[in-house]
Amino acid sequence: MFDNVLIGRYIQGNSIIHHLDPRTKLILSFFFIILVFMANSWMSYVLLIAFIVTAVSLTGIDLGVFLRGIRPMIWLILFTVVFQVLFSTGGTVYFQWGPIAVTSAGLINGVLIFVRLVLIIMMSTILTLTTSPLELTDGIEHLLRPLERFGFPTHEVALMMSIALRYVPTLMDETQKIMNAQKSRGVEFDQGSFLDRVKAFVPILVPLFVSAFNRADEMANAMEARGYRGGEGRTKYRQLAYSRIDLMAGLLTVLMTLAIIVIDFMI
Repeated sequence: MFDNVLIGRYIQGNSIIHHLDPRTKLILSFFFIILVFMANSWMSYVLLIAFIVTAVSLTGIDLGVFLRGIRPMIWLILFTVVFQVLFSTGGTVYFQWGPIAVTSAGLINGVLIFVRLVLIIMMSTILTLTTSPLELTDGIEHLLRPLERFGFPTHEVALMMSIALRYVPTLMDETQKIMNAQKSRGVEFDQGSFLDRVKAFVPILVPLFVSAFNRADEMANAMEARGYRGGEGRTKYRQLAYSRIDLMAGLLTVLMTLAIIVIDFMI
């Protein structure tokens, strides 16, 4: 169930996307998400889909891995799509029952929401699968560095974000182990009513929280044992540097942005 969760996982590789500077990947990922919500025509979404498919192919990771990573989020996606379809107004009305109506505008909004969520998940997955937690921390810290003038703890915030992202798959793996242990004791998670299924998950929460706090305590002790005292005065073994690949990726994103602007606002 949780084996397909890819957010926070890193797959080592030697692809072009792996060699991009983490700052470039972070900036382009956030910029891509903005473009997803800016686009308002089918041609724009075709362009964004082509961009994602190209990026996935350049990672050297099989497309099936990314598609399997969407499965755990499919129910949230479908719920959002159904909500849009049933409660959007406008266009031709195909079915109506009280405040609930299925219209042509609702169906279009549902499809657009589905495409948007899938594109965002795919881009986030590309970022985490091709960027190690250490690189993510360095990239976030460098991007937030201008805020240090206002006393913002950039290093600490970047470290917390990186640790939180890194431990998502770890907690998912731990949850799967606890569920397997419960199943071996006769607990059924996929049988009975919805309320029975919810109750079956309650025994998982206590050992999961205990495990999470134990891991946090062990990490704190390990960091103290290695002399960690925050970001002040720390030096870095690996220095981030932009390259031609980063420039090409930025130019490609700028060209795609201009194309979307032309398609959506000038044609």
